[in-house]
Amino acid sequence: MRSTLSLDPDVAQLLQEAMARSKKPYKTVVNDALRRGLSALQVQKRSPFKVEAFAMGWDATLDPAGFNRLVDELAVEDFLAVQRRLTDSSSL
Repeated sequence: MRSTLSLDPDVAQLLQEAMARSKKPYKTVVNDALRRGLSALQVQKRSPFKVEAFAMGWDATLDPAGFNRLVDELAVEDFLAVQRRLTDSSSL
């Protein structure tokens, strides 16, 4: 198949360099470069990603409700600390 291509100057320079290195004709260098470039663009079929899960069990010593209590206690401590600072600064 015959085609006319308009190449950017940098691409033409790269082709000239490739021809000089490989000592191959223009047609061969262009076809090889197009084959490599186009084959790299093809979408490769991949197998789906799978996660293998396993039961870790629940540590009987942990109380799930305890996590919420801890967060609540920390929030109350922060609130009280702010209140104390406000009270101390207003009494000055």
